[in-house]
Amino acid sequence: MIYIVYVLVGFLIINAGFLTLLILAQPPKKDSGAGLAFGGGTADALFGAGSGTALSKITKWATVAFIVLAVILGMMETRMHHSNRSDFESGVEQQQQMQGAPQPRVAPQPANTPPPSAPAAAPAMPLYSATNSAPAGGK
Repeated sequence: MIYIVYVLVGFLIINAGFLTLLILAQPPKKDSGAGLAFGGGTADALFGAGSGTALSKITKWATVAFIVLAVILGMMETRMHHSNRSDFESGVEQQQQMQGAPQPRVAPQPANTPPPSAPAAAPAMPLYSATNSAPAGGK
């Protein structure tokens, strides 16, 4: 399965390079202006009834192939990672069952030191006094 992914990625890279060259080789339209440069008239170019040169038709098919390859690769990668994750999780569960419950590790204490005691609690200081609601110690 991984080899198929590598082959499809290779086709996707080749298609992307070919598509880049096709887009750069497109001749400008004679009625192209600022409005057409920002999306005006693209519906006519994409959905026209057979209009366009052979170069534009090849570009359309290369774009469709690029999108199809990208979607197929995305689905395959998701499926591969999902199956690998479930294999990993089952392996971890098997190891935990074989080893039993994990025991907490305790750091060793030197022989001549007394056991640690709890730190002394600091006295609580009020943030505001009850009489003037100003911060304690403030002016």
